[in-house]
Amino acid sequence: MSELFDVAERSALITGATGALGAAAARALAQRGAKLTLTAGSADALEELGEELRSAGAQVELVARRPDSEADAEAMADAAVKAHGRIDLLITAAGMNKVAFIQEQSPDEWESVMDANVRGSWLAARAAGRRMLDQGDGGKVVLVSSTRGKLGHPAGYSAYCTSKGAIDSLTKTLACEWGRHGITVNAIAPTVFRSDLTAWMYAEEGRGKDVREAMLSRIPLGRLGEPDDFVGPLLFLLSPASAFVTGQIVYVDGGYTAG
Repeated sequence: MSELFDVAERSALITGATGALGAAAARALAQRGAKLTLTAGSADALEELGEELRSAGAQVELVARRPDSEADAEAMADAAVKAHGRIDLLITAAGMNKVAFIQEQSPDEWESVMDANVRGSWLAARAAGRRMLDQGDGGKVVLVSSTRGKLGHPAGYSAYCTSKGAIDSLTKTLACEWGRHGITVNAIAPTVFRSDLTAWMYAEEGRGKDVREAMLSRIPLGRLGEPDDFVGPLLFLLSPASAFVTGQIVYVDGGYTAG
């Protein structure tokens, strides 16, 4: 059974590695012996995470970039191959949200969310996928979606919901394109997880409190998510255990989308 969930010595590229979900992924994979290439926009935060993991014995390459352009994405993939010889796993955890009702949000703000969440994931998948295709022995891609890819939201999420719906479609499309090459592509779709993006929902008054309480009333398990809740499904999707799973949106939401 241990071989089913073995990711040791696999080369993993993680975008958005200093965010809540990206850091949880990096720590989990490091503990299980994967070779990491971590990317993020903040060089200081990235170096801090890298030092933490290296001190625990992990092999870690750092790239202080976000997948904002083709050049950025190619540099990330090149760094992973140079450091570890190949790319076996990709996790796209970079993203953002800008909360505003549509009549109050500028097109530039909307586009910035789409660029960070959709374009960045597309570019990272394109760069890593090219290396996997050249390697010729498969690979695993996990995109980070959201329950908002399936459900709307009344609190000013027209950019975010649209972007995550696009991630769901990208997941299914790439699964179809790459399946014959042995590359699986899946997405994890969390509900609200504790992170910098969701800090406003933890306010003790105002809109954040109202939104949080409304969400909790619909989550059967009675709580919001924590980054560690992301780890189990991620390891499944990155390991041999999920060899016949592709094109799926895995909801990690405490049952939020069940009701």
